Amino acid sequence: MNKNSDKIFLLQDIAIIILSIILAVILVKTDALIKILTSAKELELLGSFIAGIFFTSIFTTAPAIVTLGEIAQTNSIISTALFGGVGAAIGDLIIFHFIRSRFSHHLPELSAYRSIKQKVKFMAKLKFFRWLTFLVGGLIIASPLPDELGISILGFSKMKVSWFIAISLVFNFIGILLIGVVARAF
Repeated sequence: MNKNSDKIFLLQDIAIIILSIILAVILVKTDALIKILTSAKELELLGSFIAGIFFTSIFTTAPAIVTLGEIAQTNSIISTALFGGVGAAIGDLIIFHFIRSRFSHHLPELSAYRSIKQKVKFMAKLKFFRWLTFLVGGLIIASPLPDELGISILGFSKMKVSWFIAISLVFNFIGILLIGVVARAF
């Protein structure tokens, strides 16, 4: 690729991110997200799946946590975590695909210093570094923190999509299971 097409792709990626932020702000400000999640809550398992999709984004995590907690109070915690985990894994996969196919392509452009780039490439080849990225990325996905950081770490590690799906599903299941346990305790 030439430099002009690289700049165009980078500008497209920035535009997509900005539009996503604008859409998320509109959803929150107009209470559309709350209405969607309230409707989803009444659908029980399908609601867990829908809330799971929203569990992945920095802009929709908080309402999704509340919705998943409320669903877990009246339904099986295991089924809530399972269906919510599947929804969250799908949401994570969308973000992972974006990072993997678009953003990671621009990573070399963003690193200004060649020595840092060489160090990162060397570290990425180490087996310990790969397992560390799996662990750190997975723990971030399991936590109530938004998944974008964990997905970015996993996306840059060049892992297979099948491994990513498995890690995302397991760690989201654990995170939503803990949300359900806490919701039932209070």
